[in-house]
Parts: sequence; structure tokens; C-alpha cells
Amino acid sequence: MADTIADTRRLFSKPQNLNDAYGPPSNFLEIDVSNPETVGVGRGRFTTYETNLPIFKLKESRVRRRYSDFEWLRAELERESKVVVPPLPGKALIRQLPFRGDDGIFDDSFIEERRHGLEQFLNKVAGHPLAQNERCLHMFLQDESVDKSYTPSKIRQA
Repeated sequence: MADTIADTRRLFSKPQNLNDAYGPPSNFLEIDVSNPETVGVGRGRFTTYETNLPIFKLKESRVRRRYSDFEWLRAELERESKVVVPPLPGKALIRQLPFRGDDGIFDDSFIEERRHGLEQFLNKVAGHPLAQNERCLHMFLQDESVDKSYTPSKIRQA
């Protein structure tokens, strides 16, 4: 009988950074954040963004979300999932000060910059295999309104 020696050397893996964790996997989704729409007046004024969804349980889905809805999604993913959640584009507190002489957070260039940042955030999150099973992500992308009192859980893939 030939002597066999088991190879017990450790496999050395390189540390994972955000680009590795959120790079396009084989099951990559591309989600658009588009058509910003500012509604309301005075202190009740806000901007919503349309998100589209190429797959999940619905063949196609378009919903409108406020920045605060994106903040909720990020907080839920941080709390419930085992993934490192990327940052959102900044809150822009200085742009909200009165007497600036411009439209502040409702300025077209700011809205476009934020739209682009939100789209990057959403694509990184939706591209992560572990985040794709989170109920909060499915609800955020598919349901007309976000039920912030939902029961966190995983989505079972059929």
C-alpha cells in the first residue's frame, strides 16, 4: 500500500474589500434609478425617484422612493443581513439651509448627482448574493409602499 499524505496546508485567502464583495457576480442585476420628481411645497417638499426591477417575483416593477426610504433599506440591511452595506450618497445638510440663492436639494444638478449615487448603491446591494434574499430588498423594489413594520425574513428562491 502506498503511503499517502494528506495535504493539510491552509488556504490563504486575500481580505475582501468592498469592490470584491460588491463586484458583479454571475447573477448580477442592473437596476435603474430614474425620473426624479419633486413634489409638495414648502417644508413638505421632497424628491422621489423611480426604480425599475428586471427580475424577482414580478416580471417588471416600477416604484417611487424617497431618500428616506433608501435610508430605511440601508438600516434594515445592516441590521438583518450578514453583508457590508455600502454607504448612501450624503444627506446634504448645508444645501437645506435657507437663503442660499439656489434651489438647494431641489437643484437639478444635485438631484442628478444624488440619483446616480442612489443607483450605484442599489446596484451594489442587489448584486450581492446574500442581500438578494432579504425580504426588505424585495419589498423596497416591488411593493408600491414600504411597510416599515414588516417582519424581517429571507426570501426562498423557487
